[in-house]
This record gives sequence, structure tokens and C-alpha cells, in this order.
Amino acid sequence: MSDTLIVGATGLVGRSVIEQAGARPLTILVRRDVRDFPSQHGLLVIPADRWPDVVAAQRPAILISCLGTTIRQAGSQMAFRAVDHDLLLAVAEATKRAGASHMIAVSSVGAAASSSNFYLRTKGEAEEGLRALGFDRLDILRPGLLKGEREGPARLGEAIAMLAAPLTDALLHGSLRRYRSIPAATVAAAIVRLAGQGGAGVHIHENDEIRALAD
Repeated sequence: MSDTLIVGATGLVGRSVIEQAGARPLTILVRRDVRDFPSQHGLLVIPADRWPDVVAAQRPAILISCLGTTIRQAGSQMAFRAVDHDLLLAVAEATKRAGASHMIAVSSVGAAASSSNFYLRTKGEAEEGLRALGFDRLDILRPGLLKGEREGPARLGEAIAMLAAPLTDALLHGSLRRYRSIPAATVAAAIVRLAGQGGAGVHIHENDEIRALAD
């Protein structure tokens, strides 16, 4: 049985984590069947409302979460929060109760529970919830705009932002560098590196540190 379980594996970052995991086996927990993952990984196709029970039974040492949707994709703010906050915390809590010591979660640049922006506030509240669970080590990645080829319906706003990214990135300096775009593959490489690290504490990784970890 793999000691590392990943949720959010069908998204841009999650797929890249699996590609870059190499020979290290992962347990991949998804809501719908996916047939193109490498054979060394274990695939569990389970409805999301049963995920906490599944992770409790799997007893992974490390949980990787690349869960993330958009309000537009989810259909409403409530549906968005149900995934990016409620489902994330339910899985994390069940995994911690089952003995996991390390969690790695992809959040967002600008995440803050005090934000007036609903998306960023939800991300920030999710981060606070993860901190409260008391993992021995918690790594939270806050990338800027993710670059890469997505599967499924195009996200118009993101497509426009990616086209403008070279110009926008060039204007972001100093503390604003964290808002630059970043390849999803770079974020995934940082996650793979973090999964192999020991240590303790809560660690927040923004763009520059994510890039350094990936090198």
C-alpha cells in the first residue's frame, strides 16, 4: 500500500504530480474513472462523500491535495466552498485521525481568511482549518496563475490571463513577484520534492520558493 495519497489528481497540478512521481507509487483518489494513470499507482474511484471513510481505511502517511475548482465551474459560491473548503477539510481531518503526519496542499496566492474576495477568503479559511488539525508537517503552496494545458472546458478568463502573462509578469517586482504566473509542472515538481522531506512545522511556499524547490 502506498504511503502517499493524492486528491485532486485530475487537475492541472495533480496530473503533473503523478507524471513526476516516477517509480514512487501513489494512491490516487478520484470521483470518476480515469484510465491513463501509470500502472504503478493505485486508483480508487469513490464518490466524494465517501472519501473521508476511504482515507481512514488507507491510512496514508502523507496526504497531497491539489483540489481546486472555480466558482464558475462549480456553479455557485456555495458549491465552490463545498469542494475547496468543506471536502478538503473533511479529507484532511480523516487522514490526520488515521495517523498521517504530513500534508501538502495547493492553495492560492493572496489567500487570507480576512479577504473581502470570496474566493481568497475561502482559500484562507481552508488554510486556517488545515493548520488547526495539527499535522506534524503542513506545506501550503500559494502559486500565482497556473500555466499549462488543461483538460475539459476552457476557462476564458484564465486563457486571457495566460496570454497577457508575459507582460504582466514583467511588471511584477519585489513583493509582487508572488503574483507572477507559474507553470503547473513547476508546482508539481515542488510537491514531489516536499513529499520526500522530513521535518516539522507549518511552511508557506509562494512563487519564488516553489521555483527553488522545483530546481
